[in-house]
Amino acid sequence: MFSKEAFRIFEESIVKYHVKDRVDQEFINPYTAGEIAHLLYRKNWIDTVQWHYEDLIRDPDIEPGAALVLKRKIDASNQERTDLVEYIDSYFLQKYAKVEVKEDATINTESPAWAIDRLSILALKIYHMKEETQRKDAKEEHLQACRQKLAVLLEQKKDLSTAIDQLLADIEAGRKYMKVYKQMKMYNDDELNPVLRGQKQG
Repeated sequence: MFSKEAFRIFEESIVKYHVKDRVDQEFINPYTAGEIAHLLYRKNWIDTVQWHYEDLIRDPDIEPGAALVLKRKIDASNQERTDLVEYIDSYFLQKYAKVEVKEDATINTESPAWAIDRLSILALKIYHMKEETQRKDAKEEHLQACRQKLAVLLEQKKDLSTAIDQLLADIEAGRKYMKVYKQMKMYNDDELNPVLRGQKQG
């Protein structure tokens, strides 16, 4: 099933990141460009780095200048993340381009890639929650609470994986069809963000 292979790739990316556990480490994609595995690995690596950016920026002792630099990196990471989602959806659009869509076919509330995006984030939640259940310096109450949360996350993984595989099967069979709405983010656009527009005019 697609979701099982995707989750395996996400786990591979997360484990590889934590060998050095540094946001500035070199990124090397082990999969061939053009393959869906290449996009999935890259997607999760972006998510993993951003996860740790978000940890760093919450340091109460961070200097304002460093926080601003980090905020810019998070913004750039968010842009790259949404770009990757579109690339993944483009892969599915091409894959299912010749499917004959049934007259009563319906559209899903989200595209396959946005569901896969949620699975990538879920893989990170599971990895880090599992870490919390194994801490030697934590009290039993904390460990037990994290075990319960981990169980919920694993249930979510099961449900989300099933939903993704069902969605892809429905698209392949023509029971559902997909559309991709290109991102229309306004805050990065010189013409749409009034602050940037004002600076441009100045």
